[in-house]
Amino acid sequence: QVQLVESGGGLVQPGGSLRLSCAASGSILTIYTMAWYRQAPGKQRELVATITRSGSTNYGDSVKGRFTASRDNAANTVYLQMNSLKPEDTAVYRCYAVIGTSWRNDYNYWGQGTQVTVSS
Repeated sequence: QVQLVESGGGLVQPGGSLRLSCAASGSILTIYTMAWYRQAPGKQRELVATITRSGSTNYGDSVKGRFTASRDNAANTVYLQMNSLKPEDTAVYRCYAVIGTSWRNDYNYWGQGTQVTVSS
């Protein structure tokens, strides 16, 4: 069994910064692509960032230049550094990972989500 646990969310003023973490644990052989998604009330789920095992990243247009994804493969952890935060960044942020649990089984996993609120 694999579990993803996010942390680091909270309340921050516009222009501020937060760093989210997502740690995977359990029966893990290899973690492939990891990603961050977010969903605000009344809005569709939005892809924030993806990061491959080698560290190649892609970002949604709304966060490009402000957010940075990174990962520590030894720690089975992905991070999302969020700078210059705006009220429209307010959402529940969830991490996602494609994880190989054996030589023949790859699965998609989701974290439980962490709330980020940007407000003055």
